[in-house]
Amino acid sequence: MRLLIALLIPFFLFFTIGRPLAGIICLILQVTLIGWIPAAIWAVYALSQYNTDKKIDELRSGQS
Repeated sequence: MRLLIALLIPFFLFFTIGRPLAGIICLILQVTLIGWIPAAIWAVYALSQYNTDKKIDELRSGQS
């Protein structure tokens, strides 16, 4: 679901993963039609990093 959000409304994804400042910057980039593609790529990349961080946190909490 978040991947679909990242592609259709990239700035909103940043708000869902707790990065509001990046969301505002992404919205400014997204305002131009040319900036939509980099904004979507950035959002997908940020989502993958968020998912990776969540997995690492799960592994760390399981080891303690």
